[in-house]
Formats: sequence, C-alpha cells, structure tokens
Amino acid sequence: MRIGKVKIYDANPAILGQLANSDIEVCVMLPNEQIVAVANNATLAEMFIRNNISTFYPATPIRTLLVGNEILSGPNQTWPYLVPAMINLHKALRKLRIRKIKVSTPLAMDMLGGPLFPPSNASFRTDIAQTVMKPMLRFLHHTNAPLFVDVYPFFARENDATHISLGFALFEPDAGIYKDVNSLEYHNLLDVQLDAVFAAMERAGFPKIRITISETGWPTREDLDERGASIHNAALYNRRLVKRALSNPPLGTPRRQGELIDTYFFALFNEDLKSGPTTERNWGLLYPNGTHVYDIDLTGYLNESQYKTLPNSPVEVPPGQLKLWCIANPDINATVLGGALSYACGAGSADCEPIQPGQPCFFPNTTLSHASYAFNDYYNRFHKSGGTCVFGGAANLTTNDPSEFSFAFHCLTLSPA
Repeated sequence: MRIGKVKIYDANPAILGQLANSDIEVCVMLPNEQIVAVANNATLAEMFIRNNISTFYPATPIRTLLVGNEILSGPNQTWPYLVPAMINLHKALRKLRIRKIKVSTPLAMDMLGGPLFPPSNASFRTDIAQTVMKPMLRFLHHTNAPLFVDVYPFFARENDATHISLGFALFEPDAGIYKDVNSLEYHNLLDVQLDAVFAAMERAGFPKIRITISETGWPTREDLDERGASIHNAALYNRRLVKRALSNPPLGTPRRQGELIDTYFFALFNEDLKSGPTTERNWGLLYPNGTHVYDIDLTGYLNESQYKTLPNSPVEVPPGQLKLWCIANPDINATVLGGALSYACGAGSADCEPIQPGQPCFFPNTTLSHASYAFNDYYNRFHKSGGTCVFGGAANLTTNDPSEFSFAFHCLTLSPA
C-alpha cells in the first residue's frame, strides 16, 4: 500500500518486531491507564522506554511516543498527570541517549471551547486552558514537537448539517467559500478545524507549534440516525486528503500557508468487533480480511478521474425530517433484554414511570413492550448529545411507526433526526 508511517495505540511488541528494518516510521503510545504511574515515578517512565522502545529502536524506526489517547475528552482525574508523564518520558529518552523520538499526545477537537466558526476566535476550554494546555504547549515548544490532533470533518458536519454542506466537508471545489472575521477564506471544513486549533494555540501564546493530524477519515456505513457515511463519500474524502497532504510544495492552511502537516488516516482496518453505532465499525481502508473497501492510492499520484466509478451515495433526508423510533429487538436473548431494560430505567436515566403498574403504558405487560418504551424514551432524551439506540444489540432504530402494527407500541413517540 506504500504506507510511509503508522500509528499504533500501544507499544505492541509483535507489531514493532514486524516493522523492524523497514522504512515505515512508527508512532507508539503509552496507554491511558499507565499515565498516572509514569507521571509519579521517573523510574517507571525509564522502564517503559527500556521495555517498549529501546528493545526495538533503532531497527524499528520509532519517531514519536504519544502519551495516552484523547485524555482531555475523558474524566478529569487524569488531566493533572498528563504533562508530568510527558516530561518524565522525555527525560527517560534523553537519559538513554535517544534523541530522535518526540513526545506528544493526541487530543480531540473538544479541547476547544465555544463554536467552531469563526475559527480565528477559537480558544481552549476554560477547564484546561491554564492548567493543562499552557504547560503542555510550553513542553512541546521547548522540545520542538508537534501537537497531535484527531480532527474529523465528518463529525463536525454531522453535528451541524443544517449549516455545513456535505461538499464543504468533502473538499468539493464548488462547495462555496467561508470568509473568516480576519478575511481569511476557507474552501473546506478541515482547514477551518485546523485553523481553529492554530488560533487557540496563538491565543495561548504559542504561535509556532506545528500540528500533526493523528486521526482523520470518513466512515463507509451508518445507522439510520447518522448521515453522510458511505463508500462514495469516504473514498472522495480520503483520496482528496491524500492529494492535499502530499502536495509539493505543501498547502498548509489559510492561517499557516505552506506548512507541512503530517496526516494519519483512521483506520487501516474496519473494526468489525467494536460496539456502538455502525460507523464505529466502518472507518477502515481495508476489511478485516485485508481486502480493500475501496481503491485508494496513498502515494498521491492518481487523479480522481483515474479511479473506477464509485457506487452512488444514498440521498440524505434533510435535518429534522427523518422520523425514528428506538424499539426492542424481538430476537434478542430474554436475559440480555431484561438487563438492557434495567440499565435504561436505571443508570440510563430513561423515564420509566409510565410503564409501572397502574400507569398508562404498563400494558401489555411484557418485557418487549416495556423495553421498547424505555429504549425509545432514552433515545428521545439523549440522542442529540450522543445517546444511541444500541443497548448491546437489544435495540434497533426503525422509520416505520411501531404503533401502526402493534398495540404494544402505542405509547412510543417519534424522534426527529
């Protein structure tokens, strides 16, 4: 596939061994659960380097050690330890006379606070700006390392499809132009996202730190309540991104013109065993058996006209016009269904009062009927903030009004998507 660099989410010895004596550069990662220990103990940091890097380096061309994955998107208990862990690992590398490996960390776009537009006004979230981001940027500046950013136009557009066109997210040449408050002109959504991070770093006092795109891509399949995922759109996004990333001279962004931005696709393989929405299992360039999901030239030589014709993408229903219900899967194991119902009414915070004895939605008194009510109530409450209709396979979305074919669903209300 002519891949030049890979990023793995640990320091898997089997993978690192396979990459020895190759010209494929590697990013390895300290897992999230080890951050606190490494931050508190320089000896542990050195042990990690000896066991996971020195053993393979330099035969395996490791170039970057990433500390955790999207730490600032999770619980805040780990946040204070992120930069100390980065510092301890950097010192351990230098102690062992390894000077060509940079230390950084990949962050999601939720590191920013406020709206994405206009990008020039972007800043870091107030809960991390002073306590985490400034020390981190100071470390990256001192060590001349880039900030790694997971940036997905797919999600930004899916969350605001009313205002962001599909073409703007897919680098379409006729998608229009967004003019920023400082008169910079944007022809695609990725540049808007990247410049928002650049602007936030400048606002924090670090205008010269580079960015590496540690994850980006486009999914090929979707659930009913997702939009834009298809083989057609994924192929267009990733093929066009290859051309941009390998452009010579580098394109950069409107804010950082001509700057080289290293880019990693997510992902090499579809993750068929992953839970959650359908998109979560379908980001890969390859199926799990190694065959291509679609053709892509990672050298950047092929033009779009040289590829085979892609399958058409499904027509999107305008935002707010698709009617959805989340109902129980009648084929699921009864024990699994009962557990999912208990979760929905408990930790899931669905309002299950109407399916209690004596209440209007108690009958029919079946687990299937009660679960459908609970799942649907949960989905109506939380799907706009990330809630899904999955429940471990116990629930399905439907566009057909369930009350029209069974009295068991007479209490269900629709959820516009």
